[in-house]
Amino acid sequence: MLGTIFEIIMYLIQLYGFAIIVYILMSWFPGARESQFGYYLGVIVEPYLEPFRKIIPPIGMIDISPIVALLVLHYLIPRGLAEIFSWISHFAG
Repeated sequence: MLGTIFEIIMYLIQLYGFAIIVYILMSWFPGARESQFGYYLGVIVEPYLEPFRKIIPPIGMIDISPIVALLVLHYLIPRGLAEIFSWISHFAG
């Protein structure tokens, strides 16, 4: 049961990562983020990206905060979740 929940959460994290990548790529196309799809994607993605943008300043014209956000999303969060689920399964018996 816990393994299935963990797999679903990992799938959702991967899906969210793809949403971030699409949102980043949309910045390369004029007007793409101003579309309805871009607006709703921004509503989903910006709350996660905003703290990273506050901490990591742009380097010239390049904003590297989404790259750091993706690294955290794909490497640190899954490791933390694995530890939490391991801890829960250990104490749940």
